[in-house]
Amino acid sequence: MFFRVVEWFLSALLGAIRCLPLMTVARLGRLLGGLACRIDRRHRLVAEDNIARSFPEMSPAEVRALALENFRRVGEAYACAIRTPGMDPKELADRIEFVGLADLLQSGADRLVVATGHFGGFDLLAHVQGHWPDWRLATTYRAQRFAPLNTVLQRLRSLTGVWFIERHDATHAVSRLFSNKKTILALFSDQHGGGKGLWLPFLGRHSSCSPAPGVMALRYKAALTMAICYRTGLARWRIEVGPVIPTHNEQGQERPIEAIIQDVQIQYEIAVRRDPANWFWVHRRWKPPSAHQRAQSQATTPVP
Repeated sequence: MFFRVVEWFLSALLGAIRCLPLMTVARLGRLLGGLACRIDRRHRLVAEDNIARSFPEMSPAEVRALALENFRRVGEAYACAIRTPGMDPKELADRIEFVGLADLLQSGADRLVVATGHFGGFDLLAHVQGHWPDWRLATTYRAQRFAPLNTVLQRLRSLTGVWFIERHDATHAVSRLFSNKKTILALFSDQHGGGKGLWLPFLGRHSSCSPAPGVMALRYKAALTMAICYRTGLARWRIEVGPVIPTHNEQGQERPIEAIIQDVQIQYEIAVRRDPANWFWVHRRWKPPSAHQRAQSQATTPVP
């Protein structure tokens, strides 16, 4: 009974937000994000430490200002992610600009793995289906432990038309996805890659990097590309698709997975440096290496 009441409350809350104009929702999100920066000391310190280490040329005041703007943007992104699913495609078309889709179509690829990340309104990548109606887009997610919240979020996500694959079921689901052509698997692989991730440089320091985009592209013979969402104004975004990351060398042989993922990390780094407030600084991206990664760090550097 308790879970049902909580689920009803959450549904009502999200429903009320979805009744508001998008610009109002975006402003509300920024307000709440700024408030969270002041209240949530733990995550604020994580963000400030990450920023200071990545941009040592910044003064403490600049670091604090960037962290505050980052919290505001995260708040805006999450708030808009509640409002945009199910919106009129014509209204969204005036607010989301896609760049690079036509070039990717002309490449002839019929299976795509897209390495994306927590940049800008990252959930907005789902709206690519409005431009590619013949394609099926899927992505993975981690289910919330609190069942009512997970149910409400999944109900909201279903409005996008994207197939959300829970990570524990990913192996068979992804195999089914790529059994068809004109399929896209979007992977958020910019966070810490876990104890078995590849130990590679990112923003001046080594960290654990998820090998998933390269592994999936090689396994299912799919083209590997990038997609980064940039905030261009209040409730306005530009999603840039590309470049294509080569998975094979000029002789047609598979490139080492370390080299492929290093190219992905380079593109992430370019995006972060282009607009530092646009990335999700509040997660612990740089953790101490595992025993596996300490051994890996002694190996030779990736070859192209």
